[in-house]
Amino acid sequence: MVKISIITVVFNGENFLEDTIKSVLAQTYPHIEYIIIDGKSKDNTVGIIKKYVDHINYWVSEPDKGLYDAMNKGLHAATGDFVWFVNAGDTIAKSGILSTIIGLVQEDTDVLFGEVMIVDENRKPLGTRSQLTTQKLPESLNWQSLRYGMVVSHQGFLPRRTLAPDYILGNLTADIDWVIECLKRSRRNTNTHQTLAEFQTGGISTQRKRQSLRDRFTVLRKHFGLLPTLAAHAYILWRMLFK
Repeated sequence: MVKISIITVVFNGENFLEDTIKSVLAQTYPHIEYIIIDGKSKDNTVGIIKKYVDHINYWVSEPDKGLYDAMNKGLHAATGDFVWFVNAGDTIAKSGILSTIIGLVQEDTDVLFGEVMIVDENRKPLGTRSQLTTQKLPESLNWQSLRYGMVVSHQGFLPRRTLAPDYILGNLTADIDWVIECLKRSRRNTNTHQTLAEFQTGGISTQRKRQSLRDRFTVLRKHFGLLPTLAAHAYILWRMLFK
């Protein structure tokens, strides 16, 4: 039995949390632990959580230090073999997806990964992340794959809980660092060849682009060194301008 901890982080998400919850509860795979971490929302988020409380294994509503602090709280509460962040506004692509991909797990499988679909505010599909951005999901994934940035979304990335570190705080691109750290520790990374989740455009890093770029440079320099990171960012700039 492979147990999956699905973690949803939310703050003032009354307009989109329910879609996320419904997509989790629709899963046909039975061995799911569902965790919701709310940052002390001021709207009806808690009311929505309580509506589904019988189907939620753990939830809390309390102040936090931001998105990645809340995601760390989810990691600390999780007990599953794999963890999957499906945050408020994200939805799992289809009800049978977990049943499909768990069948790919082997004894040394430490990461499952796949594609994500970008949707608009009405949840109309716009295309996969690989189709719509310069970040293409590779056939084979390892930590070196992230030399030029985030080629896999956290919505499409399920690592073993025991190898997943805490997210670093105070960095808008902490998800890149987290994925690299997971991949550095993993044995087998399995491409599911599935679209695992849907997410809406926007987000913290999109809204605060300059800080996001500085933070990404800090993360990539940490893992790849100064000169390779300078070269990588020269390529990233060329790609933005000409591709």
